[in-house]
Amino acid sequence: MTSTANSAPQLPFDRPNALEAPPLYEQLRRAGPVVRVTTPAGDPAWLVTSFEAVREVFRDPRFGRSHPAPEQASRISDAALQAGPSGDYETEARDHKVMRRLLVPAFSAPRMRRLADRIRELADGCLDDMQAAHDANPGAPVDLHELLSFPLPVLVICELLGVPYADRAHFRGLSARVATFDGGADAQAALAEFTSYMAGLAEAKRADPQPDVISDLVAAQAEYPAFTDDRLAMLAAGLLFAGHETTATRISLGTLFLLSDLSRRDRFLADPAGQVESTVEEILRMSATGGTGLLRYAHEDVEIGGVRIARGEAVLVSVDSANRDASAFPAPDRFDPARKPNTHVAFGHGAHVCIGANLARIELRTVFPLLFGRFPGLRLAVAVDDIQVLSNRLAGGVDRVPVRW
Repeated sequence: MTSTANSAPQLPFDRPNALEAPPLYEQLRRAGPVVRVTTPAGDPAWLVTSFEAVREVFRDPRFGRSHPAPEQASRISDAALQAGPSGDYETEARDHKVMRRLLVPAFSAPRMRRLADRIRELADGCLDDMQAAHDANPGAPVDLHELLSFPLPVLVICELLGVPYADRAHFRGLSARVATFDGGADAQAALAEFTSYMAGLAEAKRADPQPDVISDLVAAQAEYPAFTDDRLAMLAAGLLFAGHETTATRISLGTLFLLSDLSRRDRFLADPAGQVESTVEEILRMSATGGTGLLRYAHEDVEIGGVRIARGEAVLVSVDSANRDASAFPAPDRFDPARKPNTHVAFGHGAHVCIGANLARIELRTVFPLLFGRFPGLRLAVAVDDIQVLSNRLAGGVDRVPVRW
């Protein structure tokens, strides 16, 4: 679907640096909680900007990822993920319930807490690698993103899913390609390769089950015949992508928040154990990640915030904007680790809250005390404004965090 001449602002919006949300969000929130925008692909969509409206859309079962007529749906981008409709319009609600039933035990809070010691071991290994890089070239900055932010979530999700860590370079490249807004045919080819890779792992687990999530999904196929090999491979690829991309982004951005003002670092160092939970929640609230918002389509006519959204229209739910809404968060652009309450929507809301929220929180609560305990003099080697924002990628974020100590 191609848009005609349109005065609606086009996503992704410009932002000053990695730590700030696009200023246009504030202007759009003043215009109304639901506003017209143009997607990166050039099609029309509604952008949901306010905290309350975002929560309302998340709760409303009349919005879904599928579309009643997929060929007519607005396209969001030329990436291979969240670019357009997904799932079966007739069975989406039922399929979602089955998926949650399959995955909730694997990502439950008790299981994540049991993983905490192992996550600590893996994080210590990444910090050893940072120290080794520093010792090998004492005068040069160390890239925290490359040696900690990226490898730690990959190590964790690989162990949980049952994916060989040795393959990380392969699926890192695939993840970047499938999530590039203008990826086009290359993004689709990467997605096909990604799902083929996961299907191969599933076959190996079928022959030799292991205590991991992919083995659990393979075993579940006996109970749910509609959970086909193709669906399993796509779900596993999505878990691997989301399980490392978003957490890596938040480790890097969280470090930037704490180092962009060294008084923040020093306050955290004064009592990391007592402050880590609230600090992590503020990092989650303030980390502006993706540039479009989460995609939904209206399954029937719906009114949100006084705006009528017609059946089939695209709706982009901007968590980044909602988390900077002054009606929900006083002084929303101020980094305040003591903020209470902090009922952000970084992981969504309602029935569709992120299945990996517990895992992400455990990783973040583990990594920051260890990082600053090991390197209390940690500081940025460049200005925040000199760190490039990945504005053309679904998960956003940055690709480097040069540090010294």
